[in-house]
Amino acid sequence: MRGFYIGRYQPFHDGHRHMVEEIAAEVDELVLGIGSAGDSHTTRNPFTAGERVMMVTKAVEKLDVTTYVVPIEDLDRNSVWVSHVQSMAPRFDVAYSNNPLVVRLFEEAGVEVRQSPMFRRDVLEGTELRERMIHGRDWTDLVPDAVVDVIREVDGVERIRRIAETDSIGDEPSDE
Repeated sequence: MRGFYIGRYQPFHDGHRHMVEEIAAEVDELVLGIGSAGDSHTTRNPFTAGERVMMVTKAVEKLDVTTYVVPIEDLDRNSVWVSHVQSMAPRFDVAYSNNPLVVRLFEEAGVEVRQSPMFRRDVLEGTELRERMIHGRDWTDLVPDAVVDVIREVDGVERIRRIAETDSIGDEPSDE
């Protein structure tokens, strides 16, 4: 059986890793969708799809399950979103999500959806991690070591700090 789990992974953190480990115990193969693949260089989405592919691939390489990491660009039409995902990913039998909209869309498309409890959601949340990076607080203990390595390799903390300095109006680059 092949499972599918999508996230923005901005960045991939220990909550994601915990969910992936639980899913891996139930499936033979796992497709990890990199959501919002076209978004990067904003405070909400600082990392590129390629950087997130590196993070996820390296963070899950020791799992005893065949894993495929696939970028999925946003599609702003919820009624066809599942078919878009299915066209971008290897065929899968079951989707995993705790996002109410994602659950609803997969269920409406006839895809089995499984949920699991969130893991340490009070601190294992992308917004919290990005805020810690921006404000110079510790974040490295909340992500797999492989993710720390990728973020350091791409100078991700400096990027998000620079973006945050100039991002007071919104996420779009200014013409000024």
